Amino acid sequence: MPRIPFISHPDFAHDDSIVHGFFSRLGGVSKGIYAELNCGLMSGDDPSAIITNRARVMQALGVFPEELSMTEPEIESHLHSVSQIHSSKVSIVDNEWPQEKPPEADALVTDVPGEALGILTADCAPVLFADLQCQIIGAAHAGWRGALSGVLENTVDAMIRCGAKREHIRAIIGPCIHQASYEMGPEVLDQFLDISSDYHVFFKHSSKKNHFMFDLPAFVRYRLDDCGTTSIFNINIDTYANEEYFSYRRNTHRQEKGYGRLISAIALKRG
Repeated sequence: MPRIPFISHPDFAHDDSIVHGFFSRLGGVSKGIYAELNCGLMSGDDPSAIITNRARVMQALGVFPEELSMTEPEIESHLHSVSQIHSSKVSIVDNEWPQEKPPEADALVTDVPGEALGILTADCAPVLFADLQCQIIGAAHAGWRGALSGVLENTVDAMIRCGAKREHIRAIIGPCIHQASYEMGPEVLDQFLDISSDYHVFFKHSSKKNHFMFDLPAFVRYRLDDCGTTSIFNINIDTYANEEYFSYRRNTHRQEKGYGRLISAIALKRG
């Protein structure tokens, strides 16, 4: 199976017990608007192509030894994702994880080696978490709705319930849409200001009257810092501006029907 490229951050990559990657759209087998590495099971793409793509992600991460002979569905079955609904819900991945119908949630946490957590995005921010000392990991899908409603704080809290220490938890913000590309209407700004007037700093006026440009990665970083995450890093890639990444908003502006999903994944290595 061919290797595919991905981005990792040195803060996690130096630890031999953990693997992680923020994947672009390059290196998969999907065609058309889904080309190439579409990993969204509900995206409308050919299901067999999606399984192959997700298996390539697992092989690229190196969760399993090269000599282990497994079919693509068997490999893919160890890459867990949820039915994302822009919520603050978190699911714990354990030995009783439902393979056939993943729960509705927007974050996952586990302490089980060999089971990868995968977050799907196409402009929203993927955030990978790790307590390297206690060997607890997490992954969250943070669009503006999820970040505002508390998905990041709930992920940290779930990790702590599984045995992590707040002071040990680190987080990496992956490729997502940036402020220069992210125009919002006044109704979105109002939802932020209803919670805190301080949130106005994450918006600046757009060239379009009564519209605003929202800084999603800065807001995600603020919420992570506010809940006590000790080290926060940013991959700093704008998915809208970079054609190597899927972007829901870019496809919408081009009036394309459908869009692929990027995957960001993290796993504890098997012993």
